[in-house]
Amino acid sequence: MMKKSWEVRSGDREVLLDLDARGEAHATDGYGSLQNGDFFPLRCFSAAASKCHVHGDDPINLHCTTRDNQPVSKMGNYFRDGRTKIDFVLVWEIRSRSKRRGKGKSNGNCEDGESAQLAEWRDKFVQNLQSAGLLLEKEESANEKKTIHFLKVSAPWDVLVYYAEELCLRAPLQAQQHLDLNTSSVVLKRLCVPNIMMESVPNRPLDYYTCAFHKSKMNRFLGSEDQDSYFTNTQRHQVVYEILARTVYGKRKRTEVGVDRLVNEGAYTAAYPLHEGPFKLLSHEINPDELNQRQVLHYYWARWCKWFKYQPLDHIREYFGEKIALYFAWLGFYTAWLLPAAIVGTLVFVSGVMSMDTNTPAEDICNSGATYPMCPLCKTCDAWNMSDICTMAKLGYLFDHPGTVFFSVFMSFWAVTFLEFWKRKMATLAHHWDCMDFHEEEERPRPEFAATAPTVEENPVTGVKEPYFPEKTRLSRMFTGSMVIVLMLCVVIIFLVTVVMCRGVISVMMYQSGSPVLRTEAGTIANICSSIVNLGFILVMGQVYTALAEQLTKWEMHRTQTQHDNAFTLKVFIFQFVNFYSSPFYVAFFKGRFVGYPTNYGTLFGMRNEDCGPGGCLIELAEQLFIIMVGKQLINNIQEFIIPKVKAWRQKRTLAKVLGDNEQDEPRRWEEDYKLVPCVGLFEEYLEMVLQFGFITIFVAAFPLAPLFALLNNWVEIRLDAHKFVCEYRRPVAERAQNIGVWFNILEALSHLSVVANAFLIAFTSDFLPRLLYQYKFRNDLNGYVNFTLAYAPLNYTDYPRCRYKAFRDNDGMYTLFYWELLAVRLGFIIAFEHVVFFVLRAIDWIVPDVPESLELKIKRERYLAKQALAENQEALLQATCPLD
Repeated sequence: MMKKSWEVRSGDREVLLDLDARGEAHATDGYGSLQNGDFFPLRCFSAAASKCHVHGDDPINLHCTTRDNQPVSKMGNYFRDGRTKIDFVLVWEIRSRSKRRGKGKSNGNCEDGESAQLAEWRDKFVQNLQSAGLLLEKEESANEKKTIHFLKVSAPWDVLVYYAEELCLRAPLQAQQHLDLNTSSVVLKRLCVPNIMMESVPNRPLDYYTCAFHKSKMNRFLGSEDQDSYFTNTQRHQVVYEILARTVYGKRKRTEVGVDRLVNEGAYTAAYPLHEGPFKLLSHEINPDELNQRQVLHYYWARWCKWFKYQPLDHIREYFGEKIALYFAWLGFYTAWLLPAAIVGTLVFVSGVMSMDTNTPAEDICNSGATYPMCPLCKTCDAWNMSDICTMAKLGYLFDHPGTVFFSVFMSFWAVTFLEFWKRKMATLAHHWDCMDFHEEEERPRPEFAATAPTVEENPVTGVKEPYFPEKTRLSRMFTGSMVIVLMLCVVIIFLVTVVMCRGVISVMMYQSGSPVLRTEAGTIANICSSIVNLGFILVMGQVYTALAEQLTKWEMHRTQTQHDNAFTLKVFIFQFVNFYSSPFYVAFFKGRFVGYPTNYGTLFGMRNEDCGPGGCLIELAEQLFIIMVGKQLINNIQEFIIPKVKAWRQKRTLAKVLGDNEQDEPRRWEEDYKLVPCVGLFEEYLEMVLQFGFITIFVAAFPLAPLFALLNNWVEIRLDAHKFVCEYRRPVAERAQNIGVWFNILEALSHLSVVANAFLIAFTSDFLPRLLYQYKFRNDLNGYVNFTLAYAPLNYTDYPRCRYKAFRDNDGMYTLFYWELLAVRLGFIIAFEHVVFFVLRAIDWIVPDVPESLELKIKRERYLAKQALAENQEALLQATCPLD
C-alpha cells in the first residue's frame, strides 16, 4: 500500500516537473523537487485551475473571473476580477513585428526580434505553473517599437496551504503582549525619563506564540477561517517564489529549471513581488490606520526627520522579511552602541585640546631655539632646528596623550562587549520573528550551477538527480582562484610602495623649495597628498576586484547560493581588508622602524626609508584615517543617493516611451514597480559597515574622533538605505534568516584583531611607554625628556658631525641600555594588555548568556502550546497515559 501511494505521488510530481507543451509527462526522476521529493499533486489543483480559462491561442493569456463571473472594482494589487491577489509579476519585452518585417517568419507565439527558444521556454514554464495550480493573468503595454508583457501570478488557497506545510511556515497559536525590545526604552521608562525616540507606529503586526504549520491541524490555528487574510502578502509571495524557482521549463536532463535562470537567459527581463501601493500620502488628513504597509514605512521610518526615532523593526520584517530586517536591526544596534563610544572619544579629544599647554616635551621643543640641530632628512637637504616643528609637536599631543591610551583600552572592551550583547539581541529577534529554529533545508543548486554543471548525479539526501560538479576539480579551481587573490594583493602592496616613494619625493621637493613654511609642513603636505591618491586607488581597485571576485566565485562552481555567497564574501573582504588597511598598518607599525642612523641609513630602491613626521606617526595615522574613512563614507553616501535615482530615471524613461499617450491617470502597480531599480541585496551595505567597524576599533588609539564620524555617517546611512528599499527598489523576495551570517564571524575576527593591534599601537607607536619609563627612572615632570630621546650623529658623519636624530643610540650608533629596558616594558605591556582584555571577554561571555532568561521562558511556553495544539487527540492521549481500572 505504501509503495502504491508513493508511485501515485511520484507520478503527480512528474506531471508538474516536466510537462511539455503538449501536456505529456515523462516518467523518470527529476531535479527541482521539494525537500521530501514531492510537489503538490495536480489533481488537488483542478478546482482552482478551473476558475481560469484560456483566451485565444496564447497559452499565457489567462483571465480569471469571480464566482459570479462579474468583475469587481477594488483598490489594491488584484486581478481584473478585484478579488484574486497578485503575488508575483513576470515581465518580458519583445520588439514589435513591424520593426522586423521581412527579416524572418514568425514562429508560433514567438515574435520577431527574440529567440524562438525563449518563447518556447516561456510557454512550457507557464503551462507547468498552471499545472502547479497557480492562477495567471496577462497585461500588455505596447508602442510601435516594443511590447512589454506583464504576467500576474496568484496562488489560490489550496496551493498556499500545501506549500505552507512544505516550507514549514509558522502559524499563530495564541496572541501575546507586545514586548519592548529596546533596552534604552526600558531603562528610560524605569528612570521615568521622557523618551523622545519612542513613537507609536500604526498597524503594528501582532505577536503570537507559533509553531510549524500543519494542514491537518488547521482548526487549532488562530484566524484559519479567514482565507483571504490568513497568509500575509509576504508569505504569499514566498510560496509563489518557491514554486517559480522549482518549476521546470525545458529539458530535465539539462536542469533547465527556475525563474532565476529564465531571467539570466533573457526569457524574462524581471520577476518581482509587488509593493503594497504608493509610498506617498495622498492626503495628510488620512487616518493612520488606513495607510498601507509601504506608506507606514515611508512616513515613520524612511524620512530624514525620523533620524532620532526607533526603527519599526516589526513592520520592516513584515514587509521585507527577516533577512533585511536583521540587517537594519544590526545597523541600528551598532549605531546605538556607537553613541557612548563617540561621547568618550570626543571627551578624550577635548581633554587633549585643553591640556596641550601642559605638554612639557612640546614646550621644551618650542623654547629650544637652536639648541637641538637636527640631521638632514635627505642627501641634498640642510640641517634644521627642532624648534621649527613646534606647531606639529603640540598637535601631535592631541593624538598621543594618556587619554588616547585609555580610549584604546576602552574601545577594545567596547568591541567585544558589543558583539556579546548583539548575540543576545539577535537571539531575541530570531525568536520574536519565528526563525530561531530556522535552518536552511537542503538547498537546491544555483541556476548558474545547474546550467553549467557537466554531469547529473543522485542527491543522497533527497534521492533525486541533480547537477553535479566534481569536488576535486572545484578544489583545484579554488586553489587557482586563491593564487589570483594573492596576485591582486601583491598589486596593492606594490602600489603602497609606490605611494611611499611618492611621499618621499614630495617631501624632498618641499624641503628644497626654500620656503620656511613648506619646509616645516613638508611631511604633512606629503602625507595628505599621498592619502588622497591612496583613497582614489582604493576605490578603483575595490570595484575592479569585486567584479573579478564575482567571476572567480562563479568559476569555482559552488553548488548552493549560500556556499557561493560565503565564498564571494570571503574573497572580497580579504582583498578589501588589505586594500583599505595596508596603508594605515604601514604607518602604524612599520614607518620609522627601519630608518637606521647617520652613516648607515636604510634605503628602498636607492631612497632613504621614511621616518615619522615631526609630530610622530600617530598624527600621520590620524590624517590617513580621516581621509580614507571619512572620504570613503562621503563618496559612498553620494553614490547611494545618486545612482539609484539615475537608474530609476532611465527605467521610467524607457517605460514612458512604451506607454506614450496610453499612460493611465491611475497608474497600475506592476508598471510602477517595473520602473524601479532591482534590489541587489545587502552585500555592499554589510561590507561598508564592517570596514567601518575595523577603522574604529583597530586604529582608534590614533583617531579618537573615529566613532563620532561613524555615528554621524550611520544616522545618514540608515535613512539612505531605508529610502532605497521603500521608494527606489523593487520589492525584494522576503528571505528567512536567524542571524547576519558570515558577517558576524568577520566582526568577531576584527574585534580580536583590534585588541592585538591596539596593544602594539600603544607599545611601539605611541610615546606613552617611553615617557612613563623616563618618569619612573629619571624625572617625573618630563623635563629633559626631549634631549634624552635624541642621539648624536657618529663622529665620522662629516657633513654635520654634531647633529641630532631621534633614537636611543650612543655615539657609535649602538642601542643604549634604556632601549632594551624599554623593549622589555613594551613586550610586557602587550602580553598584559591582551591577557586582561581576553580574560574580561571570557568573563563577559560567561556572565552574559547568549539567550536571555526571559526568552528561555517564552521558548518553553511556546513549545508547550505547540505540543498541545498538535496532539492528535487529547482525550485519547490522556487515556493512553492514565488507563482506567
